[in-house]
Amino acid sequence: MLPKAKEIVDAMSVKMQDAVEYLEEDLKNYRVGKASPAILNPVVVDYYGTPTPINQVASVTTPDAKTIAIQPWDRSLIGKIEKAILDANVGLTPSNNGEIIRCMVPALTEERRKELIKKAKAQGETTKVTIRNARRDGIDLLKKAQKEGLSEDGEKEGEEELQKVTDKWVKKVDEVIAAKEKDILTV
Repeated sequence: MLPKAKEIVDAMSVKMQDAVEYLEEDLKNYRVGKASPAILNPVVVDYYGTPTPINQVASVTTPDAKTIAIQPWDRSLIGKIEKAILDANVGLTPSNNGEIIRCMVPALTEERRKELIKKAKAQGETTKVTIRNARRDGIDLLKKAQKEGLSEDGEKEGEEELQKVTDKWVKKVDEVIAAKEKDILTV
């Protein structure tokens, strides 16, 4: 493959990889009945007037599969952290003993599991659309490069390589969604 075509394919591959990484990060925020510090990622605490992610004002751990423990570095923040967890609407109810806030992760209902799977699959489809858009952009760039001097064979070779890369990333999305579905269904 010619250098110009390779540059285009590589650039689009990076875009596709970014889309898959975003999907993986987004799926970590799904509460699947097991305790995970990632559940608290959307929680923002008012830290002396500055909205701050909870993991920057406290130690967030999972002592067991059903509990998340939050130990603030500044004890005066306990009330604010509890309020932030409730306001973030992540489905957890905090309780504290004056030093540590504990959140029990409730088991998921069958209906909620189906809802999460549906949501994960929708995210997967959105990611696939992003990947296909990157492929389309790459093909447009290859056609433009052909007008600027890239050979027709080079352009066709670039398109074929772009399709292979697209197929690879679409397959990866399917794998990520299947793994998340299995995770959600595991009781």
